[in-house]
Amino acid sequence: MENYDLVVIGGGPAGLAAAIEARKNGVEKILVIERDRELGGILQQCIHNGFGLHVFNEELSGPEYAGRFITELMSMDIEYKLDTMVLDVTDDKVIHAINQQDGYITIQAKAVILSMGCRERTAGAINIPGTRPSGVFTAGTAQRFINMEGYMVGKRVVILGSGDIGLIMARRMTLEGAKVLAVVEVLPYSGGLTRNIVQCLDDFDIPLYLSHTVIDVKGNKRVEGVTIAEVDENRKPIPGTEISYDCDTLLLSVGLIPENELTAQAGAQLDPHTNGPFVNESMETSRDGIFACGNVVHVHDLVDFVTEESRRAGRGAARYIQNKLVSNGQAFKTKPLNGVSYIVPQTVRIENVEKNLDLFLRVRKVYKNVKLVIKGDDEVIKEIKKRNLAPGEMEHLTLPVNSLTGKSFEYLTIEVKEEA
Repeated sequence: MENYDLVVIGGGPAGLAAAIEARKNGVEKILVIERDRELGGILQQCIHNGFGLHVFNEELSGPEYAGRFITELMSMDIEYKLDTMVLDVTDDKVIHAINQQDGYITIQAKAVILSMGCRERTAGAINIPGTRPSGVFTAGTAQRFINMEGYMVGKRVVILGSGDIGLIMARRMTLEGAKVLAVVEVLPYSGGLTRNIVQCLDDFDIPLYLSHTVIDVKGNKRVEGVTIAEVDENRKPIPGTEISYDCDTLLLSVGLIPENELTAQAGAQLDPHTNGPFVNESMETSRDGIFACGNVVHVHDLVDFVTEESRRAGRGAARYIQNKLVSNGQAFKTKPLNGVSYIVPQTVRIENVEKNLDLFLRVRKVYKNVKLVIKGDDEVIKEIKKRNLAPGEMEHLTLPVNSLTGKSFEYLTIEVKEEA
């Protein structure tokens, strides 16, 4: 059995940032395990720009952003294993993994950081009607085929779902010469960032149909057509609103699911709202010494936010290994109230917050001219006016630690309130 101070599972942007930050905070023996053939994760296929505006104050492509962290990781001589699949993580921090070079290996770690990312929901997950012809792809799969493997997936395209990957692929397919006929969204609002709606749809005159869904996929061996229809408030198709398209490709951008099979195996408690683990202010799960960060905790909009969160996990793991984390003292739980879907982290121990407490949340629907009210039990701590709030855009709130110290409360709540 090999022994490491810290094992990071996942070599994408979250794992890279966490490993580097742990090394900067004094952890010497670190191993990053990645199941793919290269480090960088999903960023390697995201060749569009828009990354790094917060972290580097400049606009980078996905591979450029990943490349900076890969270069830094290698300069620090942090060990990593590629093409390595982790099979199990025990609650006493033993990792079981396998690869062609080493065979079956077991590794004992003092601390573990889970950064496995997320995966796409598929056609089977949403029960699309019709046959099962070729030409139906998740948007991320199509992105990999085009950007990394050099295969064009289709010429006439309909996209179901207006998440960021679907919006970006609408532009990408257009630039590669395909005709994107429509982007269809079952909800009454888009699930993507506003900037992506403007840059990927509006700039290319691609129509966006809100409150619509696909009701039929035609074709036997290959997609030959798609029929969409408007849906009511219960997401049931409204007769007489059908629109049919002759197309050869259907892309699905219908949600992301955190990859938490290993998290569950380790015995960490999962949050049903995020589908990720419950974490505290140091990004530690309910299992002692097992940390998590990035899209495995909750799905992020921006990789810059993933990086900042992962750095916090790296610092937290380092402090755990060095016995510097305070396990008792003043603590509270976070609780979403009216209009708020979830809050991360779910528990906070004040003594471990360095300067500011960073809170991430999503709202349940679109709001205009409201305020976010933060309370400690019944005492108002802060009110923040918001002109626009939408489920597709994650909110990042910062509370100075001195606004929380010396106060005793059980829950820190956040809710949406209409302006008077």
